[in-house]
Amino acid sequence: MNIKKRLYFVLIAIFVIISAGSIGYYILFGGKPKFMDCIFMTVISLTSVGYGEILPVTGNATAQIFTMILITFGMGILLYGISSMTALLVEGDLTGILRKKQMDKEIKKLNNHYIVCGGGETGCPLLEELIKNREQVVLIELDEKNIERCSRVENLLYIKGDATDDQNLLAAGIERAAGIIIALPSDKDNLYITMTARMLNKKIRIISRMTNQKLMPKLKKAGADSVVSPNFIGALRMASEMIRPAAVDFLDSMLRSRKHQLRIHEITVSAHSNAVGKKISESGIKDKFNLLILGAKQNSEEIEFNPSPSQVLKEGMILIVMGKVDDIARARKGL
Repeated sequence: MNIKKRLYFVLIAIFVIISAGSIGYYILFGGKPKFMDCIFMTVISLTSVGYGEILPVTGNATAQIFTMILITFGMGILLYGISSMTALLVEGDLTGILRKKQMDKEIKKLNNHYIVCGGGETGCPLLEELIKNREQVVLIELDEKNIERCSRVENLLYIKGDATDDQNLLAAGIERAAGIIIALPSDKDNLYITMTARMLNKKIRIISRMTNQKLMPKLKKAGADSVVSPNFIGALRMASEMIRPAAVDFLDSMLRSRKHQLRIHEITVSAHSNAVGKKISESGIKDKFNLLILGAKQNSEEIEFNPSPSQVLKEGMILIVMGKVDDIARARKGL
């Protein structure tokens, strides 16, 4: 029996036994006493507080038998309820319930956040990287062990359930989310969630994991914006380790360093930005935010690597920058 059912059972059982005792006393004494006195008599009998008889039970054989039966069964239910509540507190289950309610409230407040389906070998480090970049993330995971492993990530919000269930996607706020990353081990599940996510949110960006390369066209047709194969990426990584180890070591150090937290990120120049119409050298991106501009992209044009300082910034232009996480976050708000 799960936590909620145990709590409901205890509360309902206590309500039933008090109601049965009160009604029983009321009937036994011909409806003459006040019903509140009947409730009070039931409670003091079950708890054995010794306040004395509110109703004249002594000398009334039927009432005495009823009271003995009430105490025998009622005390058992009360003791079970107390032991269950103690177990919930000691085992931390009650804390878990309160934590879940708090998380649900926080998730409902999120907007333009990211959803990660699956907290396994791929999903867990993925979550950590997103949160390091100051992104708001919600995990959907069914396996308790995976949730526990991902819980080391600070301020993790999660939905415990199957990501293939539409209700869990809705609970994670998919209708308000900016993107969803589907990292389940099953290609079939990833394909189903991709299709469902696109139906629930036409504008959401969908990134799906893929093991079988043959499924790429289906995932794209189902609505995935991008498909990632861990096997393919792993093969490229192994080749890079062989022929350009220093470059790989640089990127690894950048991603794993806890001191500097350097990242390569993208920033979109908004219509309200003061930088619109200015040259890169005049925009203050380098001086104000301490960012290095690696590339620039306008609409569907190809990325221009190492853009000239005289390049004019336009509304909607995407800048590829490198810098500290906090500086990038400030620039994304300021541009």
